[in-house]
Amino acid sequence: MGRPRAFDEDEVVRAAVRLFGGRAYDGVSVDDLVTHLGVHRNSLYKTFGSKRGLYLMALRRHLADDVRPLLDALAGAADAAAVLRLVTSADLGLLLLAAVERAPVDEEVASEVTAALAAVDRAIADALGVPADLAAALTAAALGILLRGDPDKVATALAHQLGPLT
Repeated sequence: MGRPRAFDEDEVVRAAVRLFGGRAYDGVSVDDLVTHLGVHRNSLYKTFGSKRGLYLMALRRHLADDVRPLLDALAGAADAAAVLRLVTSADLGLLLLAAVERAPVDEEVASEVTAALAAVDRAIADALGVPADLAAALTAAALGILLRGDPDKVATALAHQLGPLT
């Protein structure tokens, strides 16, 4: 009979969200996981199967804990400026990294990312009463603003230009 688990799986997955969200999948080694998460290598493999298995659990946790609340908040957005503020203030680091790093090479990650982005698009379209393609453009603009690194300044400028949408 094996020893009881000496770690809280939920805490480990939440810590993995932060680690993968800050350094991306390829920037995190198994040794990094063992060191930063406080889980023995054998326990990591026994519990999550692989680094990828832990990554997928972390991505899904990120979608549930960070993207789902954003969707709920977007439902109450009154205008494009509010949409931009909500998206650019959300913690979407792991989603963005997954979209550019893992989705092109991992079908399961691509499916999760595609579904999450489509949900953001729908939430924006529903909140603002705009066509799906315009909502997708707003999502892309908001995510691009996050990537630029100065979301307040850029989002404010863009929101000013989008005033006629509200």
